[in-house]
Amino acid sequence: MSTIHWTEEHTVRSARWHSESATPLPGRVVVADDRMNSDTACRLACEGTALLWRGDFHNARQLLRAMSRRIDRKLPRSGDSPAESFHLHRRARSHRARVLSRLLVLLEDDYYLALRRAPDVRQACVEAYGSPHEAVVVSFTELLGVIGAQQWREKGVVVPAINTRIHPHYGVFSPIRGEYVDLVAQTPLPASVNHGGGRRTAFDLGTGTGVLAVVLARRGLDHIVATDINPRALSCARENVHRMKFTERIDVMGPELFPEGRAHFIVCNPPWIPSRPTSAVEQGVYDPNSAMLHGFLTGLASHLEPGGEGWLILSDLAEHLGLRTRRELLTFIEAAGLHVVDKIDTRPQHPRASDSTDPLHAARAAEVTSLWRLASS
Repeated sequence: MSTIHWTEEHTVRSARWHSESATPLPGRVVVADDRMNSDTACRLACEGTALLWRGDFHNARQLLRAMSRRIDRKLPRSGDSPAESFHLHRRARSHRARVLSRLLVLLEDDYYLALRRAPDVRQACVEAYGSPHEAVVVSFTELLGVIGAQQWREKGVVVPAINTRIHPHYGVFSPIRGEYVDLVAQTPLPASVNHGGGRRTAFDLGTGTGVLAVVLARRGLDHIVATDINPRALSCARENVHRMKFTERIDVMGPELFPEGRAHFIVCNPPWIPSRPTSAVEQGVYDPNSAMLHGFLTGLASHLEPGGEGWLILSDLAEHLGLRTRRELLTFIEAAGLHVVDKIDTRPQHPRASDSTDPLHAARAAEVTSLWRLASS
């Protein structure tokens, strides 16, 4: 456990340090309030000094926005290749996040935030961090994410494919990009599933919010086992499955990728970009060394019932960024003892695909999301 120390009114104080992105303990902390301007705050933060905020909550948000504008004035240079441009962009985003994360707040031992005009963040913190035990210092940007996550969790995300709302938890990838859900909802089920006798079983690997497991249940699968390695995702999926009254047909299990046994039908939507995530929520987007993709492919044949089929839902954004080639993906599939039955493509509809100001616009504009139908060779 890391403890952060600071001096306030000639008294040395301390509290537990917490960071969801595993940001190291700040080496130096100074107390800041409404008298500090954004130039000074940005300079100190860039030098590595953390600022423990004791002023007004809304002024802290304004200060954060002003610091963001100053950091964003220096645009990352373009690389000589898409892969280099991607890594330079990630490095710039990492620097930006690191500097902004040096604006800190203190949560009391019941998660109370003692700032003027601050909202009551206690329930949001319980949902993200668990029950409180002691005072804790977190970055203000992280706390804003916790507050936002509670709002998403309360109101949910509309998923047209199932004509209802899915309620994501903090640190669990939200199904706001609907194309991968639509692919699973609309692609005809394999003949072995549609016309086979007996109980039709399926696995949903890396279930996240549980949205694809619900889609499969809505499509008539008799028994679905949904897995994830993220404890927050398991809790989230169980809550959504219970809310939609599918607990008799969907079992949520983990932390693991494959459950024991075999299934007629296995679905997996792994993170699409083979790079290291920098926060809990990025684990739904970034897959270091394509570890989950490899895990799915290498384990698929041994977990399929005879005549069964696996569906891999994968964007080709990594290919346009120069991080993985199509030949490499096909080699992974072949080496796993699998062959491609079919491939169904769709174009992303999210706003970033048409945002010409995005540094990665060329790759995003060319992106295609595909459902790869795979079977044992």
